[in-house]
Amino acid sequence: MASRVLSLRIDADLWDRISRHAAKRGMSAQDYVARTLIRDDFDERFMAAVEETDRFYGREDAQTRPSAGIR
Repeated sequence: MASRVLSLRIDADLWDRISRHAAKRGMSAQDYVARTLIRDDFDERFMAAVEETDRFYGREDAQTRPSAGIR
């Protein structure tokens, strides 16, 4: 898989919060941000798959949803 570079301009207070969260997990701030983006992307794709399954089985009004860490 090819890698690309993403440059962000982040407020100093936000950067400090990100750095603290990353340090608690023993990670660099860059790794923490990348893993957060990957996790959010997975959650979004997972939820889309659940909704597609509900439509396939005709459960458009299903009340229960798998949580799997999805907010």
